[in-house]
Amino acid sequence: MSRIGKRPIEIPDGVKVRQDGSLIIVEGPMGILSGEIPEGVEVVLEGNMILVNTKADDRLRRSLHGLIRTLVANMVTGVSKGFEKSLEIVGVGYRGEVAGNVLKLLIGYSNPVKYNIPEKITIKVDKQVNIVVSGIDKELVGRTASEIRNLKKPEPYKGKGIRYAGEYVRKKVGKSAGA
Repeated sequence: MSRIGKRPIEIPDGVKVRQDGSLIIVEGPMGILSGEIPEGVEVVLEGNMILVNTKADDRLRRSLHGLIRTLVANMVTGVSKGFEKSLEIVGVGYRGEVAGNVLKLLIGYSNPVKYNIPEKITIKVDKQVNIVVSGIDKELVGRTASEIRNLKKPEPYKGKGIRYAGEYVRKKVGKSAGA
């Protein structure tokens, strides 16, 4: 059995969890999330706890045990607290702004780069260089932050580009004039 899968998930106040066949639906103050539970994995609701069990002990079910427990825990956390990722824009003249549901970035190209913000995601730009991606779905928040970072990855010589907050970019030594 999975060590992670054995741990129960505590349901915080204000969060409702219900099961409809193989679908689990989690409702909270920030929204509603649902997920499909695969065959062979069982989700049991006991009071204010959620337990994930496996019906069989083969390799596939054992691997799904911890995964499903983590996905359900992320749904509970998402609808109660939400998730956020922070990005930094580094470079002279580099900046960003949100206009409606489009993130406009000036990141060294001749024209501004426009990124359409997905539904259920909110993006805030602070001081034109700090981007905060937030939402209730952890996977969608991470994927959105990754797509924004991939628009201009930090380069190794000057460190210019978009990076995660606190990310260390290892810089290389550039060319030097020979004597």
